[in-house]
Amino acid sequence: MTDSPNPNQPPTGASPAHHHDSAPEAAPVSPRKALAGILLVLLVFGVLAAVGILSRIHGNRVLAQTTRRDAPPTVIALPPQPGAPMDNFILPGNVTAYTDSPIYARASGYLTRWYFDIGAHVRKGDLLARIASPEVDQQLAQAQAELATAQAQANNARIQAQRYSILVKSHAVSTQDTDTYVNQAAATAAAVRSAQANVQRLRELQSFEQIYAPFDGVVTARNVDTGQLIDAGANKELFHLQAVRTLRVYANVPQLYADSAKRGLKLNLTFPEHPGKTFQGTLVRTANAMDPASRTLLVEIDVDNRSGSLLPGSLAQVHFKAPAAQAAFIVPVAALIFRRQGMQLATLGPGNRAHLIPVIIGQDDGATVQIVSGLHAADKVIQDPPDSLIEGELVSPESPSQTAEGGN
Repeated sequence: MTDSPNPNQPPTGASPAHHHDSAPEAAPVSPRKALAGILLVLLVFGVLAAVGILSRIHGNRVLAQTTRRDAPPTVIALPPQPGAPMDNFILPGNVTAYTDSPIYARASGYLTRWYFDIGAHVRKGDLLARIASPEVDQQLAQAQAELATAQAQANNARIQAQRYSILVKSHAVSTQDTDTYVNQAAATAAAVRSAQANVQRLRELQSFEQIYAPFDGVVTARNVDTGQLIDAGANKELFHLQAVRTLRVYANVPQLYADSAKRGLKLNLTFPEHPGKTFQGTLVRTANAMDPASRTLLVEIDVDNRSGSLLPGSLAQVHFKAPAAQAAFIVPVAALIFRRQGMQLATLGPGNRAHLIPVIIGQDDGATVQIVSGLHAADKVIQDPPDSLIEGELVSPESPSQTAEGGN
């Protein structure tokens, strides 16, 4: 018996029908979303890679810094240069006139005339000015009259004394009268000498009405004019006179070189107003004593100025040459170490260890400095020491040629 077909069963060989309610179909993915997802993944991987690279760079940098910090500093160590056998140094010198004198009046009165103004060259004995002093003239006339009276009285007394001295021998006059006239003669003679001294005094005072130059020189100041009232004494300077044919130059030599300042030493002098020109002077005398305030020796140097090219009151530069007081060495200024312990130099010690030594410097020209104490010829001076260099620190010495090659 054949089964009849089920009306609810689909026919054999036919595909089952797809119903949306029982199996919904998946929606297709958008290309834009897919691209955004890919970019997000790439961004995450890029960030991770960058973080790894930066961490490695930072690690390498820290490692390099640590290596540089812990590695010995590279330095150049050279022996010092020996100093010159002669010390050449320049000292300031004050230029003064050989003779410098203010001229005052010794007689009071009115200035009637002056004959030389500032800058004038005068000879000894030249008349500089005249002063009218009528009081002195009248006093001199009075003194001369008194002298004449005294001389007449003295002459009369002398004659009387001579006469009585002859008569007393024959007992014609008394001895007492004779003694009286002899004493009168002596007294009147003394009065004559007194009157003569007074006349001489007034004549000398009258001579001061003419003011003369006391030496050859130049008038550097004139402080009076015709008609001015002049008072005797040092209240007012009339003229100022300076002898300038030879000038004195005073300089202070440091105690270290005082033994080299000998009389007769020839020295060169330069002046700012004469660039490129050198004048020669002679050391003529010293103070023979040190100034306790500056520990220097005052010396005088005479300079011939007959040409008149040098002026008193100017500043000179005195060039001294003296044997070196002690062995000295020359090092660059950059090699010096300035710390609270004082001036120091770094030298290369055994085992390439830095050794700091205290030193005393001498001359300093800005580029190099003279070391006068603390350094020896066998020492090797570190030329440009690091600021952090300490005693006993390990250093890596390098020759200047290696430094030059490294720079190239």
